[in-house]
Amino acid sequence: MTDLGKKVIYQIYPKSFYDSNGDGVGDIPGIIDKIDYIKKLNVDMIWFNPFFVSPQRDNGYDIADYYNIDPRFGTMADFEKLVKKLKEIGVGVMLDMVLNHCSTDNIWFKKALAGDEKYRKFFYLRKGKPDGSLPNNWQSKFGGPAWAKFGDTDYYYLHLYDPTQADLDWHNPEVRKELFKVINFWRSKGVHGFRFDVINVTGKADKLVDSTDPIEEKKLYTDTPIVHEYLKEMNAATFGQDPDSVTVGEMSSTTIANSIEYSKPSEHELSMVFTFHHLKVDYRNGEKWSKMPFDFMKLKKLFTDWQEKMDQGGGWNALFWNNHDQPWALNRFGDTGKYRAKSAEMLATATHFMRGTPYIYMGEEIGMIDPDYSSMKDYVDVEAKNAFKELTGKGLSEKEAFEIVKSKARDNSRVPMHWNNEKYAGFSEHQPWLRPTHQDRINVADELDHGEIFNYYQKLIKVRKSEKLISDGHIKMFLQNDPQILAYERYLDDSDEKLLVFTNFYGKKCSAKLPEKYQNRKYQVILSNYNAVAGQLEEKISLEPYEALAIKIK
Repeated sequence: MTDLGKKVIYQIYPKSFYDSNGDGVGDIPGIIDKIDYIKKLNVDMIWFNPFFVSPQRDNGYDIADYYNIDPRFGTMADFEKLVKKLKEIGVGVMLDMVLNHCSTDNIWFKKALAGDEKYRKFFYLRKGKPDGSLPNNWQSKFGGPAWAKFGDTDYYYLHLYDPTQADLDWHNPEVRKELFKVINFWRSKGVHGFRFDVINVTGKADKLVDSTDPIEEKKLYTDTPIVHEYLKEMNAATFGQDPDSVTVGEMSSTTIANSIEYSKPSEHELSMVFTFHHLKVDYRNGEKWSKMPFDFMKLKKLFTDWQEKMDQGGGWNALFWNNHDQPWALNRFGDTGKYRAKSAEMLATATHFMRGTPYIYMGEEIGMIDPDYSSMKDYVDVEAKNAFKELTGKGLSEKEAFEIVKSKARDNSRVPMHWNNEKYAGFSEHQPWLRPTHQDRINVADELDHGEIFNYYQKLIKVRKSEKLISDGHIKMFLQNDPQILAYERYLDDSDEKLLVFTNFYGKKCSAKLPEKYQNRKYQVILSNYNAVAGQLEEKISLEPYEALAIKIK
């Protein structure tokens, strides 16, 4: 576990990182061009979103060919060069494996459509009910029914996501064998990191029965016991043979107990899990397409439960605020104006010093924020368009629906990386596939010249690599009832030293009474976003707006 605790992973959304050939779309040669920038940050591995051959109905998560690079991103030679160049600076490669479903353009689906029995068994093909209705009442996560007509047959195929993403039937050992072959192919190219997309929805029930409500429906195909068997089998047949492999499962609506089993080393499944409960604390009644201030007490409770219980059970968390599926954390939990830098540093500290492996999403290290779009025409993502339709269909005005989409759209974080303050943000010479909007005040060139966020991230990474309390320590939350402060202690079983982390989640000063055991203790500062100096703790701790303070006591 030690090694995992020292690692920091950077996520690159290739389509939006850097465009080397002027077609408005980021590509692999563009990533190679920016290796010096990656080197500066000092991360250990890069998770790349899919750049396999795809019709791009769901931004590459609809894979038509698992063995080839989509020409819009480059060639296999480009990829091999990228692996080599990253290896030279000590950075590993993590590829995104989308194995729950494949594109309807995939050869497997095409053969199934052509009547090939072997490949028909790769998918969930079911006849409609006697009354002519669909095989069951499940809903797609992108809206509408989860079934589509299978060619001109009497059958329907299951798609939990877009209709062009047909779910693969993992019950069929042939399917698993084919998918494990894909992983081994990329291992042979020097890849030792894998992120598994929605991997815990692969264990659908044998009988695909009707559900009685949305919550029960999820349970019919999410986190079922057989997923653990699949993961153990996959581990043994593929990456488990690499002593230095790093794997993470994206776990939709999972539980702590399952996540411990997914990530506990003795279970031989995965290295760690991505869970999303903490990113739903601004969902009104659990509904994503809604708008409300985040619920801080709920956020704290989730961090407490997940951090402490995963620690007690020997599981391992992936720590993150941002990714390609989320609006920017600064818009949700921080301040995009006066305290943009301080709140960016505070949010980073809050998770980076927790127990787990931190992930940084490209642009987070310069404090990027949601684009300032003015109409639905600016958005590309299928999910955002569907949501807008659904919201206006429910009676909301176009203005109200747009405000909600604007606050939650996945495209928010998919805007091109801001390299400089030019018209296209230094991302491309031409109109990018998605429009950048804040590059005049937020960009890499400016940040490296006289910003403080990038520099702060460098310090966070350095401390994690050198401080055993962070990489190996246990965690205990305190000040649980404080309405503004998230605080925790990191400790080791065999040491009297403790690391105390204090983060103020709001733009106003605050103070809190410390537990007695910390009072009157001398401390040294490990990291502060307000230039704090060593001293002695008093009865109370006082924090500035969005202050982050990490101190060591003996």
